[in-house]
Amino acid sequence: MVIDGGRSLLIRRGSHPLKGEWSIPGGLLEVGETLEQGVARELAEETGLEVSVIELVEVFERIFPAPPKEDGTPGDAAHPQYHFVILDYLCEVRGGTLTAGSDALEFVWAREEELEKFDLTVAVKRVLKKGFAMSRERVDTPPRA
Repeated sequence: MVIDGGRSLLIRRGSHPLKGEWSIPGGLLEVGETLEQGVARELAEETGLEVSVIELVEVFERIFPAPPKEDGTPGDAAHPQYHFVILDYLCEVRGGTLTAGSDALEFVWAREEELEKFDLTVAVKRVLKKGFAMSRERVDTPPRA
């Protein structure tokens, strides 16, 4: 997640899962890529921003059930459609130009008190609140001598 000037960057997802919904930018690792390299690359691809990866905010997982069958009966519960392990990192902008990229239909900068108007998932709201708190702590903590 990117927090800059007390605002977090949100994107409207352009693909599944969560297509059309507001969320935190992110994506999949490529083979041989470190976590930090993947975070920086995905943010650049989705937003055009160059970032410094600061620290881990939270690890959680999202399991999306199998889609319903053509006749409307539930999909196979033993075989979910998606199972993601998500690591959200706090990032700071170093450069670049903000543009909606590969998986983002649009973007917005939102203050913490504005999050409710974006119909975010419970997990995304929780992670964003942690990220805002961590960002404030970084600003309020004097550098060590």
